[in-house]
Amino acid sequence: MKILEPEIRAEREFLQACHAELDRMRAEIKTAIATGMGEGDAVDDKYFNHVLRQFRIEIAEELADIDDAPLFFGRLDYPPGEVYEAARGSHTRSPEHDLVYLGRRGIRDDDGEPLVIDWRAPLARAFYEADHDHPMGVRVRRRYGFDQAGVLSAYEDEPLDRPGSAENRLLTAEIERPRQGPMRDIVATIQPDQMRLVRAPVDRTICIQGAPGTGKTAVGLHRLAYLLYTERVRLQKAGGVAVIGPNRSFLAYIAGVLPALGEVAVSQATIDELTGAGQSAEYVDDPRTARIKGDVRMAEVVRRHVWARIRPVDRTLEVKYQHRTWRLYPEDIAEELTEILSRGADYSAGRELLAQRLAHRVLREMERSGGTSATLHQLRRNAAINKAVRDMWPTVEPARLVYDLLTDNALLAEAADGILTAEEQEALIRPRPRSRKAMTWSTLDLALLDEVAALIERPAKLGHVVVDEAQDLSPMHLRAIARRLAGACTVLGDVAQATSPSAVRDWTTVLTHLDRPGGRIEELTHGYRVPADVLDFAARLLPHIAPELRSPTSFRHSADALHLTETDETVAAAVDACAKALQQEGSIGLLAADADIPELHRVLTERGLDHTVLGTEGTARITLAPVSLAKGLEYDTVLVVEPARIVAAEERGLQRLYVALTRAVSTLHVLHADPLPEPLLTQTAAV
Repeated sequence: MKILEPEIRAEREFLQACHAELDRMRAEIKTAIATGMGEGDAVDDKYFNHVLRQFRIEIAEELADIDDAPLFFGRLDYPPGEVYEAARGSHTRSPEHDLVYLGRRGIRDDDGEPLVIDWRAPLARAFYEADHDHPMGVRVRRRYGFDQAGVLSAYEDEPLDRPGSAENRLLTAEIERPRQGPMRDIVATIQPDQMRLVRAPVDRTICIQGAPGTGKTAVGLHRLAYLLYTERVRLQKAGGVAVIGPNRSFLAYIAGVLPALGEVAVSQATIDELTGAGQSAEYVDDPRTARIKGDVRMAEVVRRHVWARIRPVDRTLEVKYQHRTWRLYPEDIAEELTEILSRGADYSAGRELLAQRLAHRVLREMERSGGTSATLHQLRRNAAINKAVRDMWPTVEPARLVYDLLTDNALLAEAADGILTAEEQEALIRPRPRSRKAMTWSTLDLALLDEVAALIERPAKLGHVVVDEAQDLSPMHLRAIARRLAGACTVLGDVAQATSPSAVRDWTTVLTHLDRPGGRIEELTHGYRVPADVLDFAARLLPHIAPELRSPTSFRHSADALHLTETDETVAAAVDACAKALQQEGSIGLLAADADIPELHRVLTERGLDHTVLGTEGTARITLAPVSLAKGLEYDTVLVVEPARIVAAEERGLQRLYVALTRAVSTLHVLHADPLPEPLLTQTAAV
């Protein structure tokens, strides 16, 4: 790496020019919003004005400054004339080169000439994919280094038009840079194997099995940003896009990635928020019940339970109108009911259709009698018809139906006959609380609520969905996602980290439940964030939890990455290690079995060490994390307390331990008084 002060000065001047142009672009769009520029005055222009204003507001949000993110991170140097005129700008400072700068968003000067191109633009592909064998017309690829204050301080050139190899020190430094707080984008460091997945076509469902540290979450988020850049209108017309994660802590961790890439109109939800319709998951099913409740067979049980509410009447329907009475006999009504049920309509739509058809049948009888002044609309509002519809096809409410199903033996037996065994039905039944409002729900109960709600009325569609940590979803959860998909989806996960007893065990089955059996399964095994020593240590668990997976390899090696400490005072030792870690840069994650969190919290507080408990509000360098919430997160330094207690706490405790051991970006400390779990003892003496 060489640093030429005149070149650094020139690059800084250009960066300042880019900031000035971005300020100008932002000021122009704000002025347009404030003045209503281009909006019409006619009444018919009202809708157009609203759409235009919302579009401008969204653009203004996309042009907002990004904390700790320079306006460009790379540059491509082409021979003169190699770049299309549309990609050339006034920033081309040398007649011997065509220079193309890459950033998180496009920036143009006042004449519309590009200063920085968006990383998603076709011309940017060469930055990620060009190499000596296929330079893609590029002479030199440049990466920039920035100091902690965000000032451009270095650059590194990689010649591609002649033999040689780059040191890539800036790339390595960016990957290894200590990170505190939420997840950041990796747009400056995306590797070719990752970029291939990011740029997958919009109509292709991909399922990414990724070992810890391979960047699967980043790939999924960057793919969503890429699709919005290339297919924005199509995705918006199809219902928009969404990210679905396991819990709020995880979503808070990744929340800043898409806005940093210029995408602000992306909804994020946990799987429980997607399915629960405002209900929260406070109850925990035992493992056996969870496996039954999450089984796809429950869809048929729920369907039977819902449609069993519909029963034909056994009396004649009498409709009075203008001093006359018109009669529909039970067999006539049953005929209409059978016809509607055969159509497969939603519950609510079928109920409305029944009222319409009964009213129409009465209207036909009136017309046969010599004409009538009645209209279909008038008869649809007739009290007798509405009462008959209520009796035959009652209104239903998802929470009430699921409450009855899980607390009434007779109703469950009727719905589950021939589907669930008597023992399975017994496992599902819960004691009936004093009232329905006193019922607490599990995450799988919420999936049943959503199944009922979808039978009543189909949910709104989404153009594309990114499903993260999908390895823990049950078939019933996956069905909830599938019915919202208008197009393809991106599925992310690691079966080695599956801790839910109801989880689907292989990706082919996951794609089947998502109704996307043709989806492509991809595997990422090359880690970029977790050091090799840490990854190798955690991989000792793989033969016991996911023997079908290949052991991951790491881009990074560190002689001081792994520390195993046996001590009689694990809590005190953990707190001491946290205090020591505060002397270094980066975030600190203190991970333990959920039951041990209160004691660690107490001692940290007594020692005066500022910290936050994962799942609560607040920020601090030390995060005290229950292992049940740690999935998908990462910290520079991780301390794992008592692995044996983590394993013993649940049925799939080894998987939970694997999650805990692979959260470290720089250093992993394992502190224990109890013996380490047997799978970890292999080669321990060599560590």
